[in-house]
Amino acid sequence: MLVVTAIVAVLASVAIPTMLQAAERMRLGQSTREVEREMQAAKQRAVARQRAMRIRFNCPQPGQFRIVELIGTPLAPAGDDSAPDRCSTVRFPYPARDNDIVTRPNLDGPVRLLDPTVAFGAVETLEFWPDGTVHHAPSGQLSNWPMVPPAGVAITLTRSGTTSTLTVNGLGRIQVQ
Repeated sequence: MLVVTAIVAVLASVAIPTMLQAAERMRLGQSTREVEREMQAAKQRAVARQRAMRIRFNCPQPGQFRIVELIGTPLAPAGDDSAPDRCSTVRFPYPARDNDIVTRPNLDGPVRLLDPTVAFGAVETLEFWPDGTVHHAPSGQLSNWPMVPPAGVAITLTRSGTTSTLTVNGLGRIQVQ
């Protein structure tokens, strides 16, 4: 009986940490897939509705992200588009108050939340254009964002020292790495 108990204890001491690590990787993977799906949705909405869509990270707070319709045009965004409360669901509700094309934004999505144990690492606002291309903002540039380079930009998520990366290239290809 003591030998069986000792064997079970040894197996448990090896298996439990491995199972905990697997659970952590699963949570990180699930959060990564949620962000990837939201990015795909932004791209699809931009193409289907012929409106530039942005996905903002850590907006309105860390660990939150939201698809927002570009107010104005990519070459001349309206002042409200860069407002500090642009992700606010009070000022820019989801769903929109109306679908009148004159009163934008109409296509903003809900604020999404990461698992509380997962955080964004490297992120930047991405803009999906109606032609399917992806653009990003160099620091401080408010309009006329350049297309993402062929190598893409990385969006990272971290959990307990483990990192997951989403890479988006200029043609809109989103890859989980």
